[in-house]
Amino acid sequence: MNRHHDAKLIHFLEQEMAVSPAELAVLLRHPERDYAPLPMLLWQYGLVTLNQLSQIFDWLEMQNCSPL
Repeated sequence: MNRHHDAKLIHFLEQEMAVSPAELAVLLRHPERDYAPLPMLLWQYGLVTLNQLSQIFDWLEMQNCSPL
C-alpha cells in the first residue's frame, strides 16, 4: 500500500471507525506492522470490533476497485 492509500485509510479509520490518532500512531510504529495489515492489528489489540474490521475490509475493497 502506498502513502496515498495509507493516508486515505488512516483518515477513514479516524473519521468513520473513531480510532484515535494516538492509537493509530502506536500501531504504525509497532514492529508487527511490517508483517500484519493495519486493520488486523487494530482488531488484534481490541481497537475495532469484528464488525468494524469487516467494514474496514469492505472499504479497502471499494478503494481498490475504484479508478484513481
